[in-house]
Amino acid sequence: MKKYITYAMTALFATIAVSIAAPDKDAMTAKHADFMGVYADGIQTLQKELDSMKKWDMKSFSFSDFNVVFPDADTATMTYKVTVEGTLEGKDASGTYNAGSVWRKHNGEWHAVFHTNTKEEKPSQ
Repeated sequence: MKKYITYAMTALFATIAVSIAAPDKDAMTAKHADFMGVYADGIQTLQKELDSMKKWDMKSFSFSDFNVVFPDADTATMTYKVTVEGTLEGKDASGTYNAGSVWRKHNGEWHAVFHTNTKEEKPSQ
């Protein structure tokens, strides 16, 4: 199960990254046309997500604590943590983020349709 989730997340990030650089960007982004993201700074469509990714300078990232639930055969809901070292618009954005994604199977292919994450905050003492 962990291997499946890792592949799914790698596919999401790889697809988005390839979408930025692909010669046929329209064909690539069409696969995730219904994507929505919810973050502390607002709600994002796929285009806003792609534009936002260009502002990151990621030195490293890793995934942990994967969990997946299948509400039905064509839907996967995942939760996981992402530990990032990097900057966003020149400001340090390193830390651990709690994340969740919803994937839908359409015509035999899995598509990311929703994603959210929030940076973990240390409890005040």
